[in-house]
Amino acid sequence: MDYMIGMDLGTTSTKAVLYDMDCNVLGYANKLYPLYQDQPDMAEEDPEEIFDAVVDALTEVLRKADLKNGKLQGVSFSAAMHSLIGLDADHKPTTGVITWADNRAEKYANEYKQNGKGFEIYSRTGTPTHPMSPLYKLIWLRNEHKDIFDNSKYWVGIKEYIFYRLFGVLKEEISIASATSLFNIFKLDWDEGALKEAGITRDQLPELVQPTEQVTGMHEEYAKVIGIPTDTPFIMGASDGTLSNLGVNAIDPGVVAVTIGTSGAVRTVVDKPVIDPKGRVFCYALTKDRWVIGGPVNNGGIVFRWVRDQLFAPEKITASMMNVDSYDMLTQIAGEVPAGSDGLIFHPYLGGERAPIWDANARGSFFGLTRNHTRAHMVRAALEGIVYNLYNVMLALAEVSGSPKEIMATGGFARSELWRQMLADIFESPVTIPTAFESGALAAVTIAKKSLGLIDDISVIKDYIGETHTYQPNKENYAAYRELVPIFIRLSRQLQTEYANIADFQRKFSANSTKD
Repeated sequence: MDYMIGMDLGTTSTKAVLYDMDCNVLGYANKLYPLYQDQPDMAEEDPEEIFDAVVDALTEVLRKADLKNGKLQGVSFSAAMHSLIGLDADHKPTTGVITWADNRAEKYANEYKQNGKGFEIYSRTGTPTHPMSPLYKLIWLRNEHKDIFDNSKYWVGIKEYIFYRLFGVLKEEISIASATSLFNIFKLDWDEGALKEAGITRDQLPELVQPTEQVTGMHEEYAKVIGIPTDTPFIMGASDGTLSNLGVNAIDPGVVAVTIGTSGAVRTVVDKPVIDPKGRVFCYALTKDRWVIGGPVNNGGIVFRWVRDQLFAPEKITASMMNVDSYDMLTQIAGEVPAGSDGLIFHPYLGGERAPIWDANARGSFFGLTRNHTRAHMVRAALEGIVYNLYNVMLALAEVSGSPKEIMATGGFARSELWRQMLADIFESPVTIPTAFESGALAAVTIAKKSLGLIDDISVIKDYIGETHTYQPNKENYAAYRELVPIFIRLSRQLQTEYANIADFQRKFSANSTKD
């Protein structure tokens, strides 16, 4: 039997999924690493910890393969977008992995948003003006950490760093590149205007390649540890966001993918780059002839984690003692509260927000609290607030690409019956949930099969996904949501006038020193 491996480089873990050649799952490994938040707005990772996680995950999952009677045909990658790592002349890191969640470039992103330069760059690169973008991270480093900036000869993301460590080459595929604000999505090349604003040259960036690019010649020391031949093809793959659409077969016109993992997103595929006149949605490459437009949100499952840790710590301990999932326990509690949480609304902006408001200063809040509300109301309101915000993103996306014909959903939330139904109710639309395991890894393997000449087109992924379940909206529930969603949207607009003020206060007075 021959094998394929899909790797998913995520914000808090790296996953490796072992497949047979028909894309049936044979094995799985998941390696966690911390997100360092030692300063206000900081969100970094250690590149060495992630590299070790990749090697460990590959090594562990390959134990489930019989390579004496079969061959590993290829390994392909999905990776989180917007990460930035500086490398010195010897290719040693000068920074940590500055992740998409890092907001320390907020001042500079806001300046570019106010003076109009940000929209000019967005109109060429498809990446909205926000501190998540490597462009604004570079401007921040150049202005506030000049020693690091000047000592960095190269600038890469986490996937590029992993490939360099394994193979000694600096390559970046167009899907990840198109999420940097440094890449012209119409010319399929680094954008000279953006590079000038960043203060770097194209020689400091990796060679641009296609997602199907194969790399071989792994350093022998790592090949020996992992247990594979040095000539095993590693395929560049694409970004996690674009692969999420492919992984649920949301690649036809009008099909929208909704993803809620640690963060979340609403996306659809188009056949050419599309720019939003209001600058609310991104446009990133999946392949050279398929583009994904949509909006990402910072606050998905990470909000649920905050609710569990801060509001339900006793239940978390009880769940651990009973050996049950603490999140399942919380969704059961939330399920006891009616749709709409008896008028309690939660804005889930615990880590700033990207789409649709693109405000790194946004902050979370409960609205409508009365003496009648309980912690159960709070947990349900938090879950609903996450979906309200995603629905708001879909409204913006619909203005650009038209109303959705079908909604496919995936991510960690999809394991929750309550959340699935909530999504259908708030979106007032049937929602289909594929049962395929780890859709990002499956999509990466599909890219690899195209690269290796094993399939003609990535659309065959529909044959690998298998069974799906569709949830119909509950009329009684969406009647309540129909009244609450407009209030949620109006409130977020009104509160934006004060977000910057409260964020400035928190930066000035808060001793924000945490490590996730």
